[in-house]
Amino acid sequence: MAGEVLVDALPYIDLGYDDPGVREAAIAMVEEECRRYRPTKNYLEHLPALSTSAFETDLMTTEFERIQNRLPMEPVSMKRYELPPPPAGKMSEVSAWMESVENSMAQLEHQAVRALNLELMQEYGCEMWKSYLEVLTAMQAKAQARLEAVKKEIQDVNWKRKSKQTKGGEKLRSLEAQWVMLVSKNYEIEQACSKLEEKIYQKKTDKGMVNNSSGENINNENLSA
Repeated sequence: MAGEVLVDALPYIDLGYDDPGVREAAIAMVEEECRRYRPTKNYLEHLPALSTSAFETDLMTTEFERIQNRLPMEPVSMKRYELPPPPAGKMSEVSAWMESVENSMAQLEHQAVRALNLELMQEYGCEMWKSYLEVLTAMQAKAQARLEAVKKEIQDVNWKRKSKQTKGGEKLRSLEAQWVMLVSKNYEIEQACSKLEEKIYQKKTDKGMVNNSSGENINNENLSA
């Protein structure tokens, strides 16, 4: 049918792939095909346009702009961990002291939360990591099982291909042997026919010579009479 490509390579039974120059010739053919091939269709036209900023946050956008402009990274601010008193000009203002007290209370609460997290980690951290490792182990086992299944599928395909090609190779060798035998028989028949033709020609030649001799003898006898 039109458009079909007949693949006649049988790598499991064909020979000559390791001969010098074969690999280079194959690579040259592939490169030539790549040079001559010009895509005429956009295979991604059914997909929406790629948006590189779909998952960017404002912080990421700002950071990307900083990197693009080759600006240095701002140092980590430690103000949230400081407990400064009110400015010198506001030492007598209650609001300034209230702000400092609220800041100190926030710092104290932050440290309390950190201490609580450390206590929770000491109490439940090992079990949490064990549970997490069990999840990772299960995921690894599942992925490994899938990998082994895929490898088995590939091996089955290769075995089927090898078996099919081996049977095809045996049939090809049998047909080739029959072809050689038939060609040899045809050659023998041609040789026999040639010999028969030579014998027939020789017989005809000998018969013609005998007939000529007999005719001459008859003529001589008639003349003598």
